[in-house]
Amino acid sequence: MRIADFALERYFARWEFAVKNVLCASDCEPLTLTELLEMADDDARERWTALRLGYTESLGLPALREAIAGLYERVHADEIITFAGAEEAVFLYMHAVLSAGDHAVVVWPAYQSLHEVARSLGASVTLVRLNPRDWSLDVDAVAAAMRPNTRVVVINSPHSPTGAQIPAADLARLISIVELHGAQLFSDEVYRFLEHSSERLPAAVDRSPAGVSLGVMSKAFGLAGLRIGWIATHDPELRSRIAASKDYTTICNSAPSEILALIALRARARVLDRTLSIIDENLSVLDGFFARNADHFSWVRPKAGSVCFPTLRQGNIDAFSAKLVQDEGVLLLPGSQFGYAGDHFRLGYGRRDMASGLLRLEDFARRNARNDQ
Repeated sequence: MRIADFALERYFARWEFAVKNVLCASDCEPLTLTELLEMADDDARERWTALRLGYTESLGLPALREAIAGLYERVHADEIITFAGAEEAVFLYMHAVLSAGDHAVVVWPAYQSLHEVARSLGASVTLVRLNPRDWSLDVDAVAAAMRPNTRVVVINSPHSPTGAQIPAADLARLISIVELHGAQLFSDEVYRFLEHSSERLPAAVDRSPAGVSLGVMSKAFGLAGLRIGWIATHDPELRSRIAASKDYTTICNSAPSEILALIALRARARVLDRTLSIIDENLSVLDGFFARNADHFSWVRPKAGSVCFPTLRQGNIDAFSAKLVQDEGVLLLPGSQFGYAGDHFRLGYGRRDMASGLLRLEDFARRNARNDQ
């Protein structure tokens, strides 16, 4: 079965590098190579200096897998598989657990691959919609969606595009549901460590053998260009199937990227403090923006992550965004790119240039409102 075009990624391919301000970015302010290398410990600096640019181990550099395992409470290095970003991990996981005739439950709105890869394999997918009043998840709706052939429940928390965070009690209930049905909980945790108004959710892999956790260097660590992601799972059979499938995709990671990711993980306190300081400052700016522009926009203030999902109060968000990028060079991501009806749009607040893009958006919205009168 042919997989559907990835609407969000096609949208970014058209605009991301052709505008002044990407005001909908999901990643956080990137580190420069110089900044990152200055954080290296002696061992990592030696690894970088002596690096040979050959093939790497398919599962990932052992030292890197050990550093990743250190992000969890109950995970060993051999329970980690690394990938070329989180996208490859999602793709290979779905191929490992789903076949034609299987069923998946996916919390929605969601990054398209979290449901579309399953559909391309011939699996049926039930989307469980978050409540737009506060972007909360109805766990009972997940339970009601379960079938005898349900193989996986897919969640994303902290959530993109809404900035919601599932409470720990709801995670516990979700784990009970998947365990009862003999399924797995695939937990997209790529925005983990970006909690600012809520407590950090326990990693799914730390709470159950049925929990599978997805992570990446792109978001909280500000290192999207490294293309390093991972899956943490206690299931040796699943790891074996995924590893075998990786032989048909990237085979192994970039050697420089592995060392650079290792440096960042070993210096994670410094890296995360930097990211969270940018987010804290930007959230204060957003508070003022939405207070001043309540006639034009509404929002549910995010609890975690680096994105939120406001609403354009008057007009059509697709037309508004198209004119905004044409007139101001400012890029928003309309909810239609998630297949989500209404006039929501994703706004990112993890980069230092957010405020300048926001000023252009504010000026444009006010001019646009006057012209419509």
